[in-house]
Amino acid sequence: MPRYFFDIHAGSKFSRDPVGMECDGMGGIRHQAMLALPSIARDEIPRAGDRQAFTVLVRDLDDITVYTATLTFADLWIGDDPIPEPEEDHFS
Repeated sequence: MPRYFFDIHAGSKFSRDPVGMECDGMGGIRHQAMLALPSIARDEIPRAGDRQAFTVLVRDLDDITVYTATLTFADLWIGDDPIPEPEEDHFS
């Protein structure tokens, strides 16, 4: 099986994968990226602020990027104001 390298871009940090892993084609690459992103986000969100994008860049042995996937996190504090009631439809 071919070896691929999963580089991580989280906010302003970039981590290059020096080891890589063997993957069985496109499905295997996608599957590994999908497993990596939530794990990275779970570790980084508490320190990263209210908006963050996490990207996996997958390289082959020739150092060519063959796949990328991004997971975005955004949060917003709403406050203590109640949710407003819907306005009546005056066009009925």
